[in-house]
Amino acid sequence: MRRQQYKDFDATELFCPRCRRSVPVRKRLLLVLSEGEKYDYTCVYCGTSVGDKLVKDNEGVKILLK
Repeated sequence: MRRQQYKDFDATELFCPRCRRSVPVRKRLLLVLSEGEKYDYTCVYCGTSVGDKLVKDNEGVKILLK
């Protein structure tokens, strides 16, 4: 059996089209969806959104409906 070595990666630097270079990024939770959590990566210098990520972790997640 193969062991899962990496479960999740987080970006620390991404290319910013406004700054025109690789820059450090901030990761912030954007949405909590039924299929997972959506995160947005923004440039620390100009605040431009440079990417996003959907983390699909459905174990133990229950949606409450009224």
